[in-house]
Amino acid sequence: MSDGIKLAPVLLPMFAAFAISGISGKYVIRMLLHMNARQEERTEGLESHRKKAGTPNMGGIMFLGGFLITCAVCAARAPQVIPVAILTVGFGLVGFADDFIKVRKRRNLGLRAWQKIVLQLLVALCYTLYILNVHGIPLSMKVPFVPGMTLNFGIFNIPVLLFIALGTVNATNLTDGVDGLASSVTVLVALFFTAAAVLSGSGAAPAGAAMAGALLGFLLYNCHPAQVFMGDTGSLALGGFVVGMAYMLRMPLFIPIVGFIYVAEAVSVILQVGYFRLTHGKRVFRMAPIHHHFEKGGWSETKVVTVFSVITLLLCAAGMLGCWQG
Repeated sequence: MSDGIKLAPVLLPMFAAFAISGISGKYVIRMLLHMNARQEERTEGLESHRKKAGTPNMGGIMFLGGFLITCAVCAARAPQVIPVAILTVGFGLVGFADDFIKVRKRRNLGLRAWQKIVLQLLVALCYTLYILNVHGIPLSMKVPFVPGMTLNFGIFNIPVLLFIALGTVNATNLTDGVDGLASSVTVLVALFFTAAAVLSGSGAAPAGAAMAGALLGFLLYNCHPAQVFMGDTGSLALGGFVVGMAYMLRMPLFIPIVGFIYVAEAVSVILQVGYFRLTHGKRVFRMAPIHHHFEKGGWSETKVVTVFSVITLLLCAAGMLGCWQG
């Protein structure tokens, strides 16, 4: 019975967020269709993806709603969920602005690159000041697999946080290119951080559970063939969530482990663009980000999601070992 009482603060937010996200789905999709918020597929993209044109976009508001409502309810007893919600929703709003401009202007370009970066920096800076001044969370980072060891960059802690935040957020954005991929991978990452929070006694655990539940509800509509896409509203929010949880637990060095897929997606784009420019047209991959490379090689979207999720699951298990030893 005592174990059930300990699990209740985690399981209840998960179930609540799942219910809110799942039940609201059909209404959100209907609203997005009414707004004409539909996906515009690029002509240079994969031919198999062109049939997705017209699918409702901006569906990230579905799981953000479940996540935010659940966190608001939990905040009184677990105030540590507040900074995670701030960073998640903050980046989600940047993504929403980007998506909204695309919808209004009927074009693929929303916010300009410099506008995105400035807004993302402002959101990350607000989060940093909040956790330092309100929660007193140190910016030193636990080193995986090395018990008791932390890494402290001193006066560079804040610039490092901003770099990690922008890198992670834009990497999760790149991961969102196959039905259910970003959602499935991040469910596992969210469960990892939830477990780590429970083990460390952190009050941020309900935030992790709420995101896992909300994403599972969203996956009811986002799995292949997707009825709705999360858009930048959702993909940027996911990056904010990952960074928010990581820093609340002093575990940003775990992001490359449990979020290896995010890193692989970003690195594949960097390599592809860099090599293309250096060699005047040659490519490392068939297409980047790397999930498209495998699609070009004959993998179905379902296989890409399955394989990438299995990799994430195994790396989350490795991360738990590193967390437990630390």
